[in-house]
Amino acid sequence: MDYESELFALMTEYISRSDNAEANARRAELLGLGGRGNHVAPGANIRIPPEQVGSNVFIGLFTYLNANVTIGDNVLIGPHCSVVAGNHKFDAATGWFSARTEPDGDDSVVIGDGSWLASNVTVTPGVKLGKANLVCAGAVVTKSTPDYAIMAGVPAKQIGSIDPVTGEYKWFHGKADT
Repeated sequence: MDYESELFALMTEYISRSDNAEANARRAELLGLGGRGNHVAPGANIRIPPEQVGSNVFIGLFTYLNANVTIGDNVLIGPHCSVVAGNHKFDAATGWFSARTEPDGDDSVVIGDGSWLASNVTVTPGVKLGKANLVCAGAVVTKSTPDYAIMAGVPAKQIGSIDPVTGEYKWFHGKADT
């Protein structure tokens, strides 16, 4: 077997079979996120400085984190999430969007302490998620959220809240708050 074929076989096995606590902790260590109880699942693409990731953070399978993103402590990020800061600008002179991210105000993203982003969540530039948010699967968060919010939908709307004392979920009835 040639080197490329061997490497392909190793990477395939790595992606398919290494999603366990030991491998996820080792992956966090290799990415500079170790020593703080962090875990990184296979295929995660983390393009933010290690100092912008808190302690006891789990980053799920094939999640993408890019640019000026800050993650608090005790955060769970599920599989296939996308959290990015920054935008591309349309250039009328060329007729296309810029190839690099250009800032337009504060495009940073903050994921509050104790939050959980379920699978396939997208958080768009400029969003600040409050403390202990639950963002339901498939949600696209386009606006900042209060502490203890339960968010769902596209675009995400607040559909409930979490009691900070008891942990009980309180569901809104009727129209979701914005």
